[in-house]
Amino acid sequence: MTLRADLFFSFRSPYSYLAVGRYRAMAEEYDLAITLRTVLPIAIRDPSILFTGNPTAGRYIFIDAARSAQMLGIPYRWPRPDPVVQNLATREIAAEQPHIHRLCRMGQAATRRGMGLAFADEVSKVIWSGAVDDWHAGDHLAGAAARAGLDFAELDTEARDDAAALDAEIAANQAALDAAGHWGVPTLVFEGEPFFGQDRIAMVRWRMEQKGLSRRDA
Repeated sequence: MTLRADLFFSFRSPYSYLAVGRYRAMAEEYDLAITLRTVLPIAIRDPSILFTGNPTAGRYIFIDAARSAQMLGIPYRWPRPDPVVQNLATREIAAEQPHIHRLCRMGQAATRRGMGLAFADEVSKVIWSGAVDDWHAGDHLAGAAARAGLDFAELDTEARDDAAALDAEIAANQAALDAAGHWGVPTLVFEGEPFFGQDRIAMVRWRMEQKGLSRRDA
C-alpha cells in the first residue's frame, strides 16, 4: 500500500534544502508518495516572525544550518544571490522581490505535474550547494529542471502566465500547513501529524513503519 504525505517547503529555507533530498531518496526507496507543497518564506509572508525580532535568531540559523550540513555531509553555502532580497544587517526586506515568487510559482507548477519533490531537490542544490554563483542566471535553473525531468521553459512560462492561480495554490498550501498545526518549514504532514524540521526524518520513517511502510522492491 502506497503511503502518502505532504512536504511543506520553502526555497529560501536552508533546512528545507537539507531535508528535501533525503525525503526524495526516501520516496524513491519506499512505496511512498510525497507531495511538495511550496509556501512563501516567512520573511515574505510574515516578516515579524523571523529576522525582525530577536537579532540572535538569524545568527543562530546561519550557524546551525552550516553545521547541520557539515554533519550530514551535504554541500552548503548561503545563496548568492539570496532568494529573498533582504539587507541582513538591518533585516529590512526589499519591496521588490525578483526571485522568490518566480521560484515558488515554478515549484507549484512542478507539483501540478507530480514532480514537485524532484524539482525542489534539484533547484535547491543549485541555490544552496555553493557550486555556482548567480544561480538565477544562465542555464542553471534550466539544467536543474531537466535533471528533474521537467521542461524549464514550460514551467517558467506557466509561472508568468498563470501567476494568480499559482499564487492561490501557494496560499492554500500555507492554509493547509496552518491547519496541520505548524507554521515553519520543512514540515512533513503524514496522516494529519506534522513533523517539523530536517532533523525529524528518522522519526517520520519510524511513524510510517508503524503504518506499514515497505520498500519498493519488497
